[in-house]
Amino acid sequence: MDLLSSSCQTTIVTDDWELCNDDGFIYKREKRRLVLSQPAWLPADPEEVEKQRRAWTRKNLLRVKDKCNKEIEQWEVLKNTLNSMQENALGFQSQQHERRKLRGTEDEKETASFSESENTDKEKKDSSFGSMAEAQEMAIRKLWDIAEAICNADCREEQMKQILFRSSSS
Repeated sequence: MDLLSSSCQTTIVTDDWELCNDDGFIYKREKRRLVLSQPAWLPADPEEVEKQRRAWTRKNLLRVKDKCNKEIEQWEVLKNTLNSMQENALGFQSQQHERRKLRGTEDEKETASFSESENTDKEKKDSSFGSMAEAQEMAIRKLWDIAEAICNADCREEQMKQILFRSSSS
């Protein structure tokens, strides 16, 4: 059996050229130079590679931590805004309630001669305003609960990242 026909790719080297047989296709090409140095992808020092990996991990964890801290600050601002809105709403409700009482006493003095049907209309209006205020209060409380839940979830996530950061740095 001939050496050229027995292999899928055979190379015969002569001076600066080599003869190649690639599955029956024979051609000449210049010699390839073999470099016997260590491949570039192999680490020179395993300790240095470990230091680089830790530095990369630390840098990325710090970046994630900063991002999470900014997000937590944004949620805190949202929470504080919601708190102030709720306080304003409660103050507004108490003012409205006091105004209604004052109007009610003034109206009773001035309108003693009104019929019973007009009084029931006023009570219906007052009760509808009260139910609207209660609905607004419920909506504000739901938003408050959602904001607190998100803030608590972010805090738990931050704690988990800190644990991960501590375990990777040791």
